Amino acid sequence: MMTDNIVFSGSLLFLSLADVFQLLGGNTCTGILTLRSPYAADAGLVYFSEGNPVNAVWGPYRGLAAVHALFGWTDGAYDFSEEDISGVEPVIRQSMMEVLLDALRLLDDGTIPRVGALSPDHTLTAAKGPGAGPEDLVCPIKGPLVDYRYVTIENHYADGQTIVKQGKPGKWLWVICEGTVRILKETPKGPVTLARLGEGCFIGTIGSFLYGNYERNATAIAEGDVQLCILDIEVLHREYSALSPDFKKILLSLDNRLRMINDHAVLAYLGEYAKELPSGAAVEEKYQGSSNLHIIRSGTADIIGKGPRGDVHLLTLGRDDVFGRIPFMAFGHEPLAASVATSQDFEAEMLDSRSLQKEYEKLSHTFRNFVFSSATNISMTTRLFYQLLEKT
Repeated sequence: MMTDNIVFSGSLLFLSLADVFQLLGGNTCTGILTLRSPYAADAGLVYFSEGNPVNAVWGPYRGLAAVHALFGWTDGAYDFSEEDISGVEPVIRQSMMEVLLDALRLLDDGTIPRVGALSPDHTLTAAKGPGAGPEDLVCPIKGPLVDYRYVTIENHYADGQTIVKQGKPGKWLWVICEGTVRILKETPKGPVTLARLGEGCFIGTIGSFLYGNYERNATAIAEGDVQLCILDIEVLHREYSALSPDFKKILLSLDNRLRMINDHAVLAYLGEYAKELPSGAAVEEKYQGSSNLHIIRSGTADIIGKGPRGDVHLLTLGRDDVFGRIPFMAFGHEPLAASVATSQDFEAEMLDSRSLQKEYEKLSHTFRNFVFSSATNISMTTRLFYQLLEKT
């Protein structure tokens, strides 16, 4: 039933099924999620309609029972294919978030059997290849298909060749057409791998769209032969310039999150990250589990992640940063997997999620893919951060 419509794939050793569900739900995806594991004889299929699971099958299980059973997989691979599922009977009536919360509760209760050799916390393995750090990620993440209408030049890089160097200037935005690229951060202990990116993923951040100086905040190295496509920045900049001020602030705030969580992952790798929760900030109950999106007008908001061993301080947001549920994406922070603690002088305003969703739907295919890639990177690095903390 699978065709050439695969737009998202990766390893369950790195991105959990809960994270995958959030990404598909946040992007209102329609199609088929396929899961395969060396510890399961049959593949699992989950059918999504506009971001909600409507049916599933794995071995003898059907519907919601199949979804719950698949949440026990700790090892395997997944891919999502855009498909017409009009012939699939919608037997699951709950929303994606309801299904996700129920499955996580059953998983915590021990009701769902685990399938795989490793626990979800053991997602790192020995590094291989030139330029690798002492630890590596198991499987590269892959993104949506490339829209060649935005491509201006194609570049080829040989195995081990440096594509960009941390701290060097550069305004190019690439999308990976073929091969795998390792993203590294230089540290006093040597380089640490933050991500391995495959076809459809972007190299570059929102800073590539903006005028002014821009320094690369990480090093990118080719693993094997790599083909990159340079995107037309002027076209993307014009699209960015036409966005509403609130939508621009969402994108800039996401970029800020990714930068902070990358930096915190480096500190965790060095054993220098303070695990203590911030003092003087109070958890604001009205923001916990809220489906609304807010923008900070004054003060700060600390995002407290629900890590595998308890609460962890993920990052601190300030003026013009956004927090809460972004209607067109999810990345494993609040409202489901993190809480919000605010300073005494904190003030925030609620944004119009419906109009922001409509604005997102009008974006070009390439720009939406870039936003989707940003959410995936935040989710991946957050999971890596948790695991590095466990090892210190």
